Amino acid sequence: MSSIPISIEGFEKVKQELEALKKERPGIIQAIKEAREEGDLSENAGYDAARERQGMLEARISYIESQMARYNVIDLKTLGGDKVTFGATVEIEDLDTGDLKKYTLLGPDEADYQNGSISVLSPVGKAMLGKEEGDEFVVNAPKGRISYEVVSIDFDY
Repeated sequence: MSSIPISIEGFEKVKQELEALKKERPGIIQAIKEAREEGDLSENAGYDAARERQGMLEARISYIESQMARYNVIDLKTLGGDKVTFGATVEIEDLDTGDLKKYTLLGPDEADYQNGSISVLSPVGKAMLGKEEGDEFVVNAPKGRISYEVVSIDFDY
């Protein structure tokens, strides 16, 4: 069982999500109970919807609880160095197009591409781990091989 890196902030968000999900349980149980009291369950859309919501809720709770046991919680403020590691904010350049991109490498359960963070387990994240400024790396993407260069590495938090 390998550990999964996660920042303190990411761990707190996951904990809050788990608590919120557990608070939803009684409401779903009540909705199922009320739907049962309406009679014929074979044609009861309310019952089906509540059971489906309960299944999704329990699956998410189980997933989070299983992941929490594997988390390696890391304080981003203690990180630094010259190489790309978990917690680094890295600017990279696409060597074919010249496009610059900036990503913070975080754990898979807290990465948010829309907000500039990617998972250390993603293809780009894995490819840049251990690199230094000026190093080049290649990512095998669906559209083909993409060559990048590490422009800068930052650990400011």
